[in-house]
Amino acid sequence: MKRSTYSLILMDDVVTAIDRLAAQQGTSRSNLINQILAEHVSCTTPEQQMRQVFSYMMQQMDSAFRIQEQGSDAMLSVFGSVQYKYRPTIRYSVELLRDLRREEIGQLKISCRTQSRTLLDAMQSFFQFWVQLEQVYDPKGACAQGLYEIAPGRMTRVLLRHGIQEDDALGTAVGEYIRMFHAVLQSYFTGLQQELPGTVLQHTLEQQYLAIRRKQAYQL
Repeated sequence: MKRSTYSLILMDDVVTAIDRLAAQQGTSRSNLINQILAEHVSCTTPEQQMRQVFSYMMQQMDSAFRIQEQGSDAMLSVFGSVQYKYRPTIRYSVELLRDLRREEIGQLKISCRTQSRTLLDAMQSFFQFWVQLEQVYDPKGACAQGLYEIAPGRMTRVLLRHGIQEDDALGTAVGEYIRMFHAVLQSYFTGLQQELPGTVLQHTLEQQYLAIRRKQAYQL
């Protein structure tokens, strides 16, 4: 939504109260006034849209995940650990754009903080496998080169609507995607510990990926 500058004449006591409330909520005076006025006239703000998306996304997370709010309406992080000898914690950070009406709505950043070269190499191999898997099975061809960025210990994926219209459905889709990724990642580490041959492990992961996708209500 476009923003413009307007001059308002307000009582000093009102401004003081607004500033105090804005500080408590970690936002600015202008943003808080905008939200108050938007609610009064039943106008949905970008901040409200993002909170709606995150609300439905969090509903997809079970007890295996830990949710951490970032102090910003546009960001939310989810943490999940995997059963492996290093017991790594995986961080899923979702950053939304203010204009959620576009096809591109934000980014999902997946990272693993570790000093272990073995674990970094394993994550790198999984990220590369995941991208190849998505490019093969994405039915709309949207998972094209350029939507992904892989670096040591992390992968960034651009989030697209893929025809999803409602904000609640969008949040559900993001949550389901994170759960799918984490489930397949856990199976990957389990296979490594069992020392499965590479071709066998990849086939197993591919079948799991497809089985989960078929059950999803929405797909990114």
